[in-house]
Amino acid sequence: MSTFGHVFRVTTYGESHCRSVGCIVDGVPPGMSLTDKDIQPQLSRRRPGQSKLSTPRNEKDRVEIQSGTEFDKTLGTPIAMLIRNEDQRPHDYSDMDNYPRPSHADFTYMQKYGLKASSGGGRASARETIGRVAAGTIAEKFLSQVSNVEIVAFVSQIGSVKMNRDSFDPHFHHLLNTITREKVDSAGFIRCPDAAIAAEMVKEIEKYRGERDSIGGVVTCVIRNLPAGLGEPCFDKVEALLAHAMLSIPASKGFEIGSGFSGISKPGSQHNDLFVFDEETNRLRTKTNNSGGVQGGITNGENVYFSVAFKSVATIAKEQETVTYEGKPGILAAKGRHDPAVTPRAIPIVESMAALVLADSLLLQKSRDFARSVTH
Repeated sequence: MSTFGHVFRVTTYGESHCRSVGCIVDGVPPGMSLTDKDIQPQLSRRRPGQSKLSTPRNEKDRVEIQSGTEFDKTLGTPIAMLIRNEDQRPHDYSDMDNYPRPSHADFTYMQKYGLKASSGGGRASARETIGRVAAGTIAEKFLSQVSNVEIVAFVSQIGSVKMNRDSFDPHFHHLLNTITREKVDSAGFIRCPDAAIAAEMVKEIEKYRGERDSIGGVVTCVIRNLPAGLGEPCFDKVEALLAHAMLSIPASKGFEIGSGFSGISKPGSQHNDLFVFDEETNRLRTKTNNSGGVQGGITNGENVYFSVAFKSVATIAKEQETVTYEGKPGILAAKGRHDPAVTPRAIPIVESMAALVLADSLLLQKSRDFARSVTH
């Protein structure tokens, strides 16, 4: 389906080479200040053509709010946003139309729908995520105004080059407490806050680009200042919703929250997050945060942090032995303009999908809080 969320809900539209992409956002509270300028920065962080390490497709990705605002204020009605495709080259794909690209969605879309978009990836293209980012920017603004929520993602691994993300290491948690988008973006397109590691990541991408190949990576994200109590057990636990959101992003292949897979090697006595009373905030806190800010599927007021794995881009210029849709053997060397590593451009997508999950969760909890207040 192309709709995500319950109360704060977004429907995206568009394919890689159609005239425009965009979204309709429902459930935005009325009275928020909102203009194109609020949304554009995240779209500019996501857009192609930013660096020699990304696709050379040159899209400006300028957003145009079509409805749902007046005098720069939200009306509480659906907000439609449109972003025009300006640099399409569908002819780049004409030679590939007979071949299902290995590990791409060509074959599966054909099996599901009986046809597919003749150029690009159709709805499986990363162009679809533009609508998510536009909607997520509104969600993030709402979260910031209501609870001073901060969402910051960064590249923590490219190929075999990785920075420390050990949940049991206090240095990692210091990074999560202090990292800012300004710090992330100061690293340039690679968006890794560790300068030495970032330089090695650049070399890793350049190596595979030189071989007409691609390479995957990991995005780590932290969410600060979330109130306790968000999440809807049993099936809409907040980590389940975040996993759903992240694994819906094109090329994502893995998700872990808190200590994740590494936590299984620790006994409960070392993994448990012990409670303490914080005099400064006058509330319970935890001494450690191996849970990733979520217990029982509900936020506990600590930082929520998670990592998302992105596979190597499927469409590569390197020759690959494959077959046509009819089963005839052949060699496919993909044309077109494609990222050698999509991970750095996924940063605002991860942030936006997290914002959509949490804005929806917060509105659901606010409705429960109100219902509780009038029945007691």
